[in-house]
Amino acid sequence: MARDYHILILEDEPATRAMLVSLLEAEGYRVTAAEYAAQAHELVAHYSFDLILLDLNLPDEDGLYIAREVRAKSDVGIIMLTSRKEDIDRVVGLEMGADDYVTKPFFPRELVARVKNLLRRLSPPRGGRRAEGAAGRDLRRFDGWEMDLAKRSLVDSAGREVNLTRAEFDLLTALVNSAGRVLSRDQLLDAIGSQFWTPVDRTIDVLVSRLRRKMEADPKSPTIILTSHGYGYKFAPTVSTE
Repeated sequence: MARDYHILILEDEPATRAMLVSLLEAEGYRVTAAEYAAQAHELVAHYSFDLILLDLNLPDEDGLYIAREVRAKSDVGIIMLTSRKEDIDRVVGLEMGADDYVTKPFFPRELVARVKNLLRRLSPPRGGRRAEGAAGRDLRRFDGWEMDLAKRSLVDSAGREVNLTRAEFDLLTALVNSAGRVLSRDQLLDAIGSQFWTPVDRTIDVLVSRLRRKMEADPKSPTIILTSHGYGYKFAPTVSTE
């Protein structure tokens, strides 16, 4: 099954790039590597990738802007590779649409675990087909919105599909399935499979902010995802299931 996933590695340092290719190919993934952003743009335009390992420090373009550009066009998984250790850099990366980050130098087993963790949250591999029938439709409806857990889709009251990253969709699923109940940040981190984040990480706050911008009429005065100060978040609308 791993071989059905296609991973793009964008890393300009030859030894690191070769190590990443070897490491992920040994796990059974199909891997394509690029040294420059220009090469990556060309590859993304012609191939469907399931995940991108993206070095932020590239010679021809800032990786943060690449993440933003890719995310605007695709829901591909993005893991940032960064030597930047400041929290603000990680937060900016998440704001740009990345799903996860790895700080250099990293342990190979940790990186593989992060890759597997993100791919587990994917829809079926692009080379595969989703089972029909028994899997069925797993719907959640609230305030005119429709969320299909099987298709991993969210449609607003006007019938327009809202593009969510995998982390955003998993977080929204956790909130919707616990509607009316406050979930702590730790519970939400567990729900999106982010067991590697640090205790002071702002991951959940960033993801909630992104969801509010996509779902709330006024993100500064939210009515869908409410804040429980000092603890976590609550999904306010009544949810019907089908």
